[in-house]
Amino acid sequence: MTETEKAVLVENMLLMRKEDFDEMLNNAAERGAERCLAHLGLENGSAAKDIRDLRDLLEAWRDARRTAWRTAIRVITTGVLAVLLVGTAIKLKIMGGWQ
Repeated sequence: MTETEKAVLVENMLLMRKEDFDEMLNNAAERGAERCLAHLGLENGSAAKDIRDLRDLLEAWRDARRTAWRTAIRVITTGVLAVLLVGTAIKLKIMGGWQ
Protein backbone atom coordinates (compact mmCIF):
# COMPACT_ATOMS: atom_id res chain seq x y z
CA MET A 1 0.00 0.00 0.00
CA THR A 2 1.47 3.30 -1.05
CA GLU A 3 1.58 6.43 1.06
CA THR A 4 -1.14 8.03 -1.06
CA GLU A 5 -3.45 5.04 -0.57
CA LYS A 6 -2.80 5.10 3.16
CA ALA A 7 -3.61 8.83 3.30
CA VAL A 8 -6.85 8.30 1.37
CA LEU A 9 -7.81 5.42 3.66
CA VAL A 10 -7.19 7.51 6.79
CA GLU A 11 -9.13 10.42 5.32
CA ASN A 12 -12.07 8.16 4.46
CA MET A 13 -12.03 6.71 7.97
CA LEU A 14 -12.11 10.20 9.45
CA LEU A 15 -15.07 11.16 7.28
CA MET A 16 -17.01 8.01 8.14
CA ARG A 17 -19.83 8.25 10.65
CA LYS A 18 -19.64 6.13 13.79
CA GLU A 19 -22.67 4.09 12.69
CA ASP A 20 -21.08 3.37 9.31
CA PHE A 21 -17.83 2.35 10.99
CA ASP A 22 -19.69 0.07 13.42
CA GLU A 23 -21.62 -1.51 10.55
CA MET A 24 -18.39 -2.10 8.64
CA LEU A 25 -16.81 -3.74 11.70
CA ASN A 26 -19.88 -5.93 12.25
CA ASN A 27 -19.83 -7.05 8.62
CA ALA A 28 -16.14 -7.85 8.84
CA ALA A 29 -16.68 -9.80 12.07
CA GLU A 30 -19.55 -11.80 10.56
CA ARG A 31 -17.51 -12.64 7.47
CA GLY A 32 -14.59 -13.69 9.64
CA ALA A 33 -16.83 -15.89 11.79
CA GLU A 34 -18.37 -17.48 8.70
CA ARG A 35 -14.92 -18.20 7.26
CA CYS A 36 -13.80 -19.70 10.56
CA LEU A 37 -16.87 -21.96 10.74
CA ALA A 38 -16.37 -22.98 7.11
CA HIS A 39 -12.74 -23.81 7.87
CA LEU A 40 -13.90 -26.04 10.73
CA GLY A 41 -16.56 -27.67 8.54
CA LEU A 42 -19.46 -26.17 10.50
CA GLU A 43 -20.86 -23.85 7.84
CA ASN A 44 -24.03 -25.76 7.01
CA GLY A 45 -26.23 -24.02 9.59
CA SER A 46 -26.20 -26.83 12.13
CA ALA A 47 -23.04 -25.64 13.85
CA ALA A 48 -24.83 -24.96 17.14
CA LYS A 49 -26.27 -28.49 17.20
CA ASP A 50 -22.90 -29.98 16.30
CA ILE A 51 -21.15 -28.06 19.07
CA ARG A 52 -23.83 -29.10 21.59
CA ASP A 53 -23.35 -32.72 20.52
CA LEU A 54 -19.59 -32.40 20.93
CA ARG A 55 -20.02 -30.89 24.40
CA ASP A 56 -22.40 -33.70 25.38
CA LEU A 57 -19.93 -36.27 24.10
CA LEU A 58 -17.08 -34.66 26.03
CA GLU A 59 -19.19 -34.56 29.21
CA ALA A 60 -20.08 -38.25 28.76
CA TRP A 61 -16.38 -39.07 28.34
CA ARG A 62 -15.53 -37.19 31.53
CA ASP A 63 -18.31 -39.00 33.42
CA ALA A 64 -17.11 -42.39 32.16
CA ARG A 65 -13.51 -41.62 33.14
CA ARG A 66 -14.60 -40.44 36.60
CA THR A 67 -16.72 -43.57 37.08
CA ALA A 68 -13.85 -45.82 35.98
CA TRP A 69 -11.50 -44.26 38.54
CA ARG A 70 -14.09 -44.58 41.31
CA THR A 71 -14.71 -48.22 40.39
CA ALA A 72 -10.99 -49.00 40.37
CA ILE A 73 -10.53 -47.41 43.79
CA ARG A 74 -13.51 -49.34 45.20
CA VAL A 75 -12.20 -52.65 43.81
CA ILE A 76 -8.75 -52.05 45.29
CA THR A 77 -10.20 -50.98 48.65
CA THR A 78 -12.51 -53.99 48.75
CA GLY A 79 -9.62 -56.30 47.89
CA VAL A 80 -7.42 -54.87 50.64
CA LEU A 81 -10.23 -55.14 53.19
CA ALA A 82 -10.98 -58.75 52.12
CA VAL A 83 -7.31 -59.71 52.52
CA LEU A 84 -7.23 -58.09 55.97
CA LEU A 85 -10.44 -59.89 56.97
CA VAL A 86 -9.15 -63.29 55.79
CA GLY A 87 -5.81 -62.67 57.51
CA THR A 88 -7.56 -61.75 60.75
CA ALA A 89 -9.79 -64.83 60.53
CA ILE A 90 -6.75 -67.08 60.02
CA LYS A 91 -4.88 -65.39 62.87
CA LEU A 92 -7.80 -65.90 65.22
CA LYS A 93 -8.08 -69.51 63.99
CA ILE A 94 -11.66 -68.99 62.88
CA MET A 95 -10.76 -70.51 59.55
CA GLY A 96 -8.49 -73.48 59.17
CA GLY A 97 -5.05 -72.23 58.41
CA TRP A 98 -1.45 -73.10 58.95
CA GLN A 99 -0.67 -74.57 62.34
